Amino acid sequence: MSNYSAPIRDMQFVMQELAGLAEVAALPGNEEVSPDLVDAILEEAGKFAGGVLAPLNRIGDQEGAKWDHGTVTTASGWREAYRQFSEAGWTAVAGDPEYGGQGLPKLVSTAVMEMWKSANMAFSLCPMLTTGAIEALMLRGSDEQKTMYLPKMVSGQWTGTMNLTEPQAGSDLAAVRTRAEPQGDGTYRIFGQKIFITYGEHDLTDNIIHLVLARLPDAPEGVKGISLFVVPKFMVNADGSLGARNDVHCVSIEHKLGIHASPTCVLAFGDKGGAIGTLVGEANRGLEYMFIMMNEARFAVGMEGLALSERAYQHALAYAKDRVQGTEAGVRGGPKVSIIHHADVRRMLMSMKSQTEAMRALAYVVGAATDLAHHHPDEAVRVTNQAFVDLMIPVVKGWCTENSIEIASTGVQVHGGMGFIEEAGAAQHLRDARITAIYEGTTAIQANDLIGRKIARENGATIGGVIAEMRKVEGQLADSQGENLVAIRRSLANGIDALEQAVAYILATYNQDIKAASVGSVPFLKLLGVVAGGWQMARAALIAQRKLQAGEEEGGFFQAKLVTVRFYADHVLAQAPGLAYSVVNGAAGALDLPEELF
Repeated sequence: MSNYSAPIRDMQFVMQELAGLAEVAALPGNEEVSPDLVDAILEEAGKFAGGVLAPLNRIGDQEGAKWDHGTVTTASGWREAYRQFSEAGWTAVAGDPEYGGQGLPKLVSTAVMEMWKSANMAFSLCPMLTTGAIEALMLRGSDEQKTMYLPKMVSGQWTGTMNLTEPQAGSDLAAVRTRAEPQGDGTYRIFGQKIFITYGEHDLTDNIIHLVLARLPDAPEGVKGISLFVVPKFMVNADGSLGARNDVHCVSIEHKLGIHASPTCVLAFGDKGGAIGTLVGEANRGLEYMFIMMNEARFAVGMEGLALSERAYQHALAYAKDRVQGTEAGVRGGPKVSIIHHADVRRMLMSMKSQTEAMRALAYVVGAATDLAHHHPDEAVRVTNQAFVDLMIPVVKGWCTENSIEIASTGVQVHGGMGFIEEAGAAQHLRDARITAIYEGTTAIQANDLIGRKIARENGATIGGVIAEMRKVEGQLADSQGENLVAIRRSLANGIDALEQAVAYILATYNQDIKAASVGSVPFLKLLGVVAGGWQMARAALIAQRKLQAGEEEGGFFQAKLVTVRFYADHVLAQAPGLAYSVVNGAAGALDLPEELF
């Protein structure tokens, strides 16, 4: 079992220096969000993550969740950990104070979320889905629904789920067949089956609030005919107490590659007369409402990619410092050394470290932009930040999760043969990471959304503004001295050039040949992630250089940051021109081979 120590210093640096914590704290409603409060939250969250959740990570992987005639039992220690988690107020960090939440900014909850996911991803999935359900009910639920469900969901007494996928539908939600029959009293009876429902059944709380997509009898075909319903596991009486068991049951849980402790359920609605639900918002607008949950979940899954990368890096680093093997290259007759002294191990560790820090920087900046989009008093600022968030959510989701698979695999490689042995623990991070690029829409779904809705539809307006901001940082690097900053500027400039070339191709091609543009969508998403991460890392390098020149304390931290950015520039950002080439020139090789020749 590996230990987990929250990277609080880097979190503080990113929040304060890159994401603009001071600006977020100045927003209306954030008057009490002082640096001292944020530091205290991070410290306490780090203690809980490392002391309570991380030790259960391996136990959960080995034991998994258990299904028995519709009942799901979580792994040893899970119920007690969840009780401590909710009683300590961690479920309420970002919740609306009107319903018992703490109302902390997205930027702060993002950092806390990273800790839960690094410490124990399988555990973190339960509060993650609840947060998305809360958000959907906050924005589209009736007053009665909010009063009935939100206080206990915010407090963690009840959890929430999102029910989209069906056996025949997969990601094609137009094929949803679950039906809702009106009863004439404001309720509906729901009939159908949903699959891949995370924490759809468990023993952590005494009620589960399902948000379910279903069709009304007179609904139009396709996605325009889907409505959203609240379907509780137990009915709720007028006084808030639990009533009869609703007609929703878990008929099985999946046997998965990873996240064994998270029950992935098949739920049957209506096998005994119909599950009772109430309509959320207006009829036939369910998919629109569900995307409120989906965007929240997509950002959170991107954070899983970041978090698992951090955990895999810490695991690999500890092993590399401890494992003694071979002599150091160039030291004839020298002593045996720990493998961190070997050049390629250092390269692998720096690859893991630099990409993880780049992902953290970009994700936290997007989190802060969410705060500005929701709460800034200037409408123009809100609109600009919302456009940036919309552009970047598919990148945070797709780029971070794809990276996590590669980074966790590199962690196995650092361990050598021991990494392939389950007892070493490195393999779990890789197995757990593999789902993240599939969850809440595959990487291709994110990438198609990125090039279609976020770039082609608005003719590149938002990404053009982002590129302009990148150029400003390039200009600041040009005015700076030092070998590291010169090298960083060179890679950043080449990366921005590559990004501009790829954007121009998408804008010129998408409406004329959508297939050709779509072949390059995933490489483009990676390109944007790599360059956007490089943009934030370049900002970090400028700040680190300034701090070092000022002789600030923590010189070691800033020196490490500068060297880490240099590695990112030389080894990761340097990939950008090749990715742009694939975006612009890759269609023929993918599309020209006839199906019968595959």
